[in-house]
Amino acid sequence: MSTVANPRTAASPTTAAGRRAALDWRVRFGVLSLIWGFSFLLIKVGTQGYAPFQVTFGRLLFGTAVLAAAMVLKRERLPRGARTWGHLAVAAFLLNALPFSLFAYSELTIPSTLAGICNATSPLWGMALSLIALSEDRPTRRRVAGLGIGFLGVLTVLGVWQGFHGLDTTGTAMALLASLSYPIGWIYVRRTLAGTGHSHLSMTGAQLLLATAQLALVTPLFTTLPSHFPLVPLLAIVALGALGMGLAMLIQYGIVAEVGPTTAQMVTYFIPVIATAAGVAILGESLTWSTPVGAVIVLAGAALTQAKPRR
Repeated sequence: MSTVANPRTAASPTTAAGRRAALDWRVRFGVLSLIWGFSFLLIKVGTQGYAPFQVTFGRLLFGTAVLAAAMVLKRERLPRGARTWGHLAVAAFLLNALPFSLFAYSELTIPSTLAGICNATSPLWGMALSLIALSEDRPTRRRVAGLGIGFLGVLTVLGVWQGFHGLDTTGTAMALLASLSYPIGWIYVRRTLAGTGHSHLSMTGAQLLLATAQLALVTPLFTTLPSHFPLVPLLAIVALGALGMGLAMLIQYGIVAEVGPTTAQMVTYFIPVIATAAGVAILGESLTWSTPVGAVIVLAGAALTQAKPRR
């Protein structure tokens, strides 16, 4: 799940070349795939006991707590400068507060499997937007073909030949809009926050802190304090934040520093597979043939859009 800044622009293999982690990066890659793949199941469970905004607020709160603890241990400081904090506030909205809230609301009416597949369309949106907003990203036949293939995959998942029968269009549109929000945020980060000189942990911690503050302001306006606190949904929210946000981001940055952003970004293609398997096996969500077939087509198209032009 794309949660904070795009690995291609927000992290680089600098200091970790000589410091190998205790666990092989492939093991950590698998753990990261599982954590983000199960995030959509955790969102679904969380919304069974709490309002979507409350789920998102808890997710951000516990994720921020983990990163704050990591910053203390590594003696990192928050970034300085009003300009930087202003750009981080926009990034926090586009990359965290908005998409997390949209996914939470979408899973009130759509299966977690469909939400996970919608999340996989993010590279497709990113490729289309980068051709417009980023002059260094030039279209190639392969990438344009990937965009078309991915679009056909989305139509397959939605069952367009059935006239979207049995599909909640509002929930699906929210999930797709959440996926669109990520590349918009990535482009904004590339244009405004690249080369600030602050560490990635510091920038991410500040970004999540601002997103938590945004949800702290919004949540009381649209929800009321629960009269009781269901345990299982609460544990799902804690896991969603502490593992799906805090720990996952630390793992991701370690992988990026060790093997590079291109390899680390491949986690995107495992998330919908794990999300679908978890939704069907644990939540008992129904699955028609068009969902996995469409997901494979979406992932194939997304992979093509990420292909680098030959030199």
